[in-house]
Amino acid sequence: MDMSKTEKKVVAVGMSGGVDSTMAALLLQKQGHTVVGLTMKIWDDSVPGPATKSGCYGPNQIFSIAEAQATALKLGIEHHVVDLSDEFREAVIEYFRREYASGRTPNPCVMCNSMVKFGALFEKAAKSGIAFDLFATGHYARIVYNPIEHRYLLKRGVDAAKDQSYFLYRLSQGQLEKTVLPLGDYRKDNTRDMAREAGLEAYLKKPESQDFLERDDYGVLLGDKDKPGNIVDEKGNVIGRHAGIARYTVGQRKHLNLAGMKEPFYVLRIDVGRNEITTGPKASLCRSGLIAGDLHWILPFNALQGERLLAQIRYRSRPAECTLHPAGEGTIRVQFAMPQEAIAPGQSVVFYSGDTVAGGGIIQKALSDKQ
Repeated sequence: MDMSKTEKKVVAVGMSGGVDSTMAALLLQKQGHTVVGLTMKIWDDSVPGPATKSGCYGPNQIFSIAEAQATALKLGIEHHVVDLSDEFREAVIEYFRREYASGRTPNPCVMCNSMVKFGALFEKAAKSGIAFDLFATGHYARIVYNPIEHRYLLKRGVDAAKDQSYFLYRLSQGQLEKTVLPLGDYRKDNTRDMAREAGLEAYLKKPESQDFLERDDYGVLLGDKDKPGNIVDEKGNVIGRHAGIARYTVGQRKHLNLAGMKEPFYVLRIDVGRNEITTGPKASLCRSGLIAGDLHWILPFNALQGERLLAQIRYRSRPAECTLHPAGEGTIRVQFAMPQEAIAPGQSVVFYSGDTVAGGGIIQKALSDKQ
């Protein structure tokens, strides 16, 4: 945590009732801060059917809210539930629908963090009279102030396996200035040990919400727009049928149900206009570069041109060496040192200079060697 933020403050902690947000609140308490718990209410009963798995958006949120309230009571801190269902619907759900309608693969967690959790939650809580100086979450990432450049930097968490800086690359300087991330200097095992030492073992048994929706099928968000269609090979030959494009993303192998193929086929492209999925062998997934737009920079882009950076094209992808080049109209061309698999339009590509997040953007298209 940035030492400039460690004097005793009133810190609002985004609480889910899980172990990470609970331990973030407890650590801040132990440092002498006054902690206030904030929990987002985002579920609005707009998606029919029951929950089938753990997730952030679904009817089981009532239990998460109750758990967060119980956690606050256990810690002896003030707690507030902030209704952000309208804001979440516009910033995340409608964005999700628009992306799939365009044949792209959305990243709802990135948008939720920048626009809702670190945006609307912070702003609506303050406007409703909840007084606090700083905002905190249980993310595994670090924020450091560089006094020479007068800039807040976002860095990877110490625990490389748990690092969540990818999801936070769109945070502004204003948001970074007002944010503390208490778990960034800890490993997940350390967090679990601290929970046991504090007598909070029960929190270790709760499943972590790794998914956006409490359903296995994203098609429930698309209604009648999600219809069956053709699966074709790279030559355009019809080789199967898909159950709806919302069930697929670039690089996917499962649920294609292609019998009699000489080798496994993967999703290469999604054409929403034709309601068609193009598939091919794994070798056809490799691309040498990409075009990205809707860019956000934490480090100045001019200083990054020509520098060897590391890029992540998905949250769990291995960082890949690359260089950045202007491509016009608010876009950049990313050239990889080695071809990358399954570059999915709509996903975020995030760039790192060492362990510092340089910035990122939304993938518009993958590029072959000839492009």
